Amino acid sequence: MGVEIVINGDSPYGTSARLEKMKKSLNMYVEKVKNFPGLAWKMIWKVGREDPRRVIHSIKVGLSLTLVSLLYLLEPLFEDIGQNAIWAVMTVVVVLEFTAGATLCKGLNRGFGTLLAGLLAFFIEYIATASGQIFKAIFIGTAVFLIGMSATYVRFVPYIKKNYDYGVVIFLLTFNLITVSSFRVENVLKIAHERIYMIAIGCGICLLMSLLVFPNWSGEELHDSTVFKLEGLAISIQACVNDYFSEEEPKAANGESLEDPIYKGYKAVLDSKSTDETLAMYASWEPRHSRYCYRFPWQQYVKLGAVLRHFGYTVVALHGCLKTEIQTPRSVRALFKDPCIRVAREVSKALMELADSVSKRRQCSPEVLSDHLHEALQDLDTALRSQPKLFLGPNANSNTNMLALAAAQARQKSGKDFGISLSSVKTDTSALLEWRSKRASEQSKENDRKVLRPTLSKIAITSLEFSEALPFAAFASLLVEIVARLDLVIEEVEELGRLAHFKEFEPGDAVLSVICQTPKAENAKPMENHLPSHGAAE
Repeated sequence: MGVEIVINGDSPYGTSARLEKMKKSLNMYVEKVKNFPGLAWKMIWKVGREDPRRVIHSIKVGLSLTLVSLLYLLEPLFEDIGQNAIWAVMTVVVVLEFTAGATLCKGLNRGFGTLLAGLLAFFIEYIATASGQIFKAIFIGTAVFLIGMSATYVRFVPYIKKNYDYGVVIFLLTFNLITVSSFRVENVLKIAHERIYMIAIGCGICLLMSLLVFPNWSGEELHDSTVFKLEGLAISIQACVNDYFSEEEPKAANGESLEDPIYKGYKAVLDSKSTDETLAMYASWEPRHSRYCYRFPWQQYVKLGAVLRHFGYTVVALHGCLKTEIQTPRSVRALFKDPCIRVAREVSKALMELADSVSKRRQCSPEVLSDHLHEALQDLDTALRSQPKLFLGPNANSNTNMLALAAAQARQKSGKDFGISLSSVKTDTSALLEWRSKRASEQSKENDRKVLRPTLSKIAITSLEFSEALPFAAFASLLVEIVARLDLVIEEVEELGRLAHFKEFEPGDAVLSVICQTPKAENAKPMENHLPSHGAAE
């Protein structure tokens, strides 16, 4: 009679809500499916537009696989080679990398590792065959143990691990395949001989594609990344100082924004250690393809990268001054705006000049550190000395008194004896009640002290009235530290120019002006996208 019966805890309202929720989820899924082709196409287009070399490399890999597949597709070739042609296909897939240096490294490691393993396996097979069937098994087992142990131990040598680790793995794999198979399979040496030929064909195709068809050099990649890092640091410093003295209030943001030019400028520097070392190692494998056939000092690029990273740490700290909780009022900052902006501009100008000299492979200008930087530093020093009260604060005596009060409280706490002497407690009831009331009173006072202590600390901190200019003092000291570290960067760039035989600086070479809004290399390639894969050996 007007009462709605609910069966199994389900009501019409709950069922309709679940159906509505399922309908919304289904609509969202259908919408995602509809938008997936468009999003996929945008992502594919973006990857190719950022670096057209990726498209060229993909075409080179496809063409190489097509060429090596002819060993299967053409009947005359397949009759002579047979199933072993698959080793050529596997070699192309594994060896062909983005840069010529990476392909040379993996190709030569794979080729020489396979060749040495085959020769050693033939030698072991020759000795084992002459010793009889029983001794053959013992001899092969012993050889596999000794070679496997020795090759694995050699991989721990730093130089071997850095340059020839892939070759040692291929050597170990090929040796075990040939040696162990030869005990049960007939004509295994013939099969190994054919496989070595197939691997050689695959490596040859990879090397031809990497060195002759639109080659991408690891050395050029390392060179361009060094230029990009110098430009990025110049942009970060100039943008950071401009934002610090800007009249507009900064926008609140959680974390570092990828669109922030300051963050983008130094991020590539901080993340470059492993990339620089890998590119330098692969560049050492590449032939001398420069005009004068000089051997470039790739390790000097690594040293320069290390100096730039230490330089970048100071830029990160400078950027952190923009986001601290305690900020100097803009009226105080304005007193030092002009000299700070001039210092940042001169530092950025010097970094851009260094980037231009490395990019054009010429010695940097003797006047890379101009007199304007020295004048700007002198003006900043004069401005700081002209406002001593800003950095000392008006209530120095009050601050001292509060610190003395805090010290006295600490001494009082350390000297207080909170212990209870049990010998003073009497055995009668009145004495026991008196002791309990005294103990309760002391515990109450102790609790009050615990509650009062944080309150007193807050009052003391509030009354210390730290100078409003102290945050700016940290900013100015970091700016001066950047100038000091700039000398180290200049020294490494000059050393790079000397070792790499850069052309001499001519008076007609223009010095770049600094415009620090967006990077000079607008479409600069992310360095980590071009590194070869380090998968396990197949």
